Amino acid sequence: MEKTLKVGILRETKNPPDRRVPLTPPQIIALEELYPFVEFFVQPSDYRCYSNEEYEYLNIPLTEDLSDCDILMGVKEVDRRTFIEGKTYMFFAHVAKKQEQNREMFRDMAARGISLIDYEYLTNDKGERVVAFGRWAGIVGAYNALRARGIRTNRFKLKPACQCRDLDEMWAGLRLIELKPGLKILVTGNGRVANGAMETLNVCNLVQVSPGDFLNREFDVPVVCQIGPEHYVRHKDNRSYNYRHFLSHPSEYVSSFLPFTKVTDILITGHFWDPRSPAFFTRDDMKQSDFRLSIIADISCDINGPVPSTLRATTISDPFYGYNPFLEKEEPAFTRPTNITVMSIDNLPGELPRDASHDFGVQLMRNTLHDLFTSTGSPMINRATVLQEGKLTPEFDYLKDYLNFES
Repeated sequence: MEKTLKVGILRETKNPPDRRVPLTPPQIIALEELYPFVEFFVQPSDYRCYSNEEYEYLNIPLTEDLSDCDILMGVKEVDRRTFIEGKTYMFFAHVAKKQEQNREMFRDMAARGISLIDYEYLTNDKGERVVAFGRWAGIVGAYNALRARGIRTNRFKLKPACQCRDLDEMWAGLRLIELKPGLKILVTGNGRVANGAMETLNVCNLVQVSPGDFLNREFDVPVVCQIGPEHYVRHKDNRSYNYRHFLSHPSEYVSSFLPFTKVTDILITGHFWDPRSPAFFTRDDMKQSDFRLSIIADISCDINGPVPSTLRATTISDPFYGYNPFLEKEEPAFTRPTNITVMSIDNLPGELPRDASHDFGVQLMRNTLHDLFTSTGSPMINRATVLQEGKLTPEFDYLKDYLNFES
């Protein structure tokens, strides 16, 4: 059968380079068997977690030129100098919240008549996301928090996650460490990210306790507590908390997080944050003598968001910095014991790229690619289509001012 749909796998071009792939070589072979009319092509890459040789071994064509492809798939934002006019691109674009750093990229896509499908907005009929790396961000982010604890206290050493061959090796190292009795770790959120963090913390045999006990008791074992927004915000008029109301009207709520800062040693953030929501605490709060946090692993990494010590995103190669709460500025990590250690890597799954890529590819194959390859009117694909041939789709029309582009 003649191939009628050609799909290109892009080389990642964001700096620093991301090593993940949307589909692994074995997954591509399985897809070509399942959909005989689809053919895949892969741009060569020297830093991808799956080597060029692994694609060549399975007779998957490697080519620099993807101009014959109909759909181009990547992971992170694409270098705007590489866009091919009129193509359909599929990647995490990070434009739907009007992120300023991606505005020129988005304008170029519109100007070149490109269609954009954003993984982040692939949802089922209930509005639930069907593909995500969030679990892996949580898994690695919690590990980095514990690694920072080992460095700060000089009690144990963990190798960087990116130096582990896979998840099994990373978790095997965790099983060898011993956490101090009485240590308190707090995880915010109830979704993929937070639950991924809990997976890692459970490897250390931490005792999970309720929010009430976490706030009011001390323990002779290390403990962890997982909280949702019902525990860290309250309605400003003291109305009963309602999750749906909070999602729709976050500006009507104020933070009730401050008591947790007085009893927590390590904060791991896995929540979703709306810019209209209240900050967890303030910089002045961080100056108080009873502010106990010494490590903040801000997986959510909302700069100028709910955690005021998150000044910037860190990198896999340089994951930590120190936040001086009294000077309100960044200092080198681990140089001053009164500083708070911050980890704010914004591409954490890239530390375990093979595991994360395989899992992401499974989600794509299970939930999305059938619609992408066979359906011209898929509601799922339509919900995630930000640009259609360079024009904003109705759901994303609110981005018109961000684009400064008249449709």
